[in-house]
Amino acid sequence: MTPESIMEIGQHALYVAMLVAAPLLLTALAVGLLVGVIQAATQINEMTLSFIPKLIAMALVALIAGPWMLRLLVQYTTQLIESLPGAVR
Repeated sequence: MTPESIMEIGQHALYVAMLVAAPLLLTALAVGLLVGVIQAATQINEMTLSFIPKLIAMALVALIAGPWMLRLLVQYTTQLIESLPGAVR
């Protein structure tokens, strides 16, 4: 196993992790920004107010994008396991 192949596996792992995390992180960002704007407009400064909408939105996104995220992780894991015999030599 060469250093280049290890770097390639690491880069692909980081790319898959970014793809899996992106829907949830972007949802939390968008909902947090929206709630922040509403709080600024209404001058309600309750810290826990943004938690429930974020939780609900992220649960919905996880339900919708969950099968895709799981499929992506399974494909990556399968590809990694199948490439191990050729990498060990």
